[in-house]
Amino acid sequence: MVRYIRAVLGILILVPLMSAVRSNQELLLDKIKLPSGFKINVYATGVRNAREMTLGSNGTLFVGSREAGNVYAVTGRDKDNRSTEVIKIAEGLNMPSGVTFGDGSLYVAEISRVIRYDGIESHLKNPPKPVVVNDKFPTDRHHGWKFIAFGPDGLLYVPVGAPCNICAPDERHGVIDRMKPDGSGLEVFATGVRNSVGFDWHPVTKELWFTDNGVDGMGDNIPPDELNYAPRMGMNFGFPYCLAGTIPGPGFGREPCSKFTPPAINLAPHVAAIGMRFYTGTMFPPEYRNQIFIAEHGSWNRSTPIGYRISLVRLEGNKAVKYEPFAEGWLQGRSAWGRPADVLVMPDGSLLVSDDKADSKKLLMGSPKKPPSAFRAKLTQQINVVN
Repeated sequence: MVRYIRAVLGILILVPLMSAVRSNQELLLDKIKLPSGFKINVYATGVRNAREMTLGSNGTLFVGSREAGNVYAVTGRDKDNRSTEVIKIAEGLNMPSGVTFGDGSLYVAEISRVIRYDGIESHLKNPPKPVVVNDKFPTDRHHGWKFIAFGPDGLLYVPVGAPCNICAPDERHGVIDRMKPDGSGLEVFATGVRNSVGFDWHPVTKELWFTDNGVDGMGDNIPPDELNYAPRMGMNFGFPYCLAGTIPGPGFGREPCSKFTPPAINLAPHVAAIGMRFYTGTMFPPEYRNQIFIAEHGSWNRSTPIGYRISLVRLEGNKAVKYEPFAEGWLQGRSAWGRPADVLVMPDGSLLVSDDKADSKKLLMGSPKKPPSAFRAKLTQQINVVN
């Protein structure tokens, strides 16, 4: 049995689905290393700067973006199970990275607000005017883009990153908030979070797990990025006083790390771990069920680039016990042709992977089976323009 991982990318050239000539992106996919029994191939074209993904109740795939300012709907399937139509349902938005679906409506997170498109699946080509759910979030663009999702409690979770590389944020920053679907009842769920752009709830325990990007400018190897476990409201994960559970924050090390909740597991340093999901399908072997897949967007200023892959964190109960690569090859030497941004389990059990770089206009489809620009950026203590 071939098991599929599907990916969402950005590519400038529309590739005829029935063409016998393979596209450059399809050829690049040959570089992706996967476990035996997995395969990756093109899923759809025409999605620029693809970031967070969500499924509508009728099976429509919705995709946000960051710099592109667009939100997309992906529909239809051909005989090879590739998407056949991409519809731009919104444009000109302020970094609409986050998308989620609830009660027939598409929710979209911009920098300072969350908006809602009601009945969207019946009006994909003539979208309704969006309803403002909550427009009281901070306006900072630095770490202002968001990943959003509904929790098992029916509340909408919305993170607000720290508006800096490292600083002591006020009570509105460095947090994961939650609110009712209508935008009321906004409250802080977790604090001490530098910049979380990915989270999910354990399918059995219904408890929150989230990624967090580490501080820049401290060298290539510290601090690690983090995978955190938040089984209850009110936990503080240390930023900026304690990083990755044991490292005093530069200029903020006056508080002992024992005061804060350490990561469930430390990830590699500066991999920019963002979108993550528990695997809940049945297509993959049983050992993957209820394990965590993470999209590692890739380091932007490390002297030797790392990340640019899909990693896997294995759990035993509520303990993270192993962290390992699952799909890698977007990074070739010092150059990366793609940057995974999110993962999503599809109804058939395949895994969808979004990629906001791979030529900046496309979607890919991958499954389990057995170029571009060099990354050299100046280290800075104040600006993190990519993570």
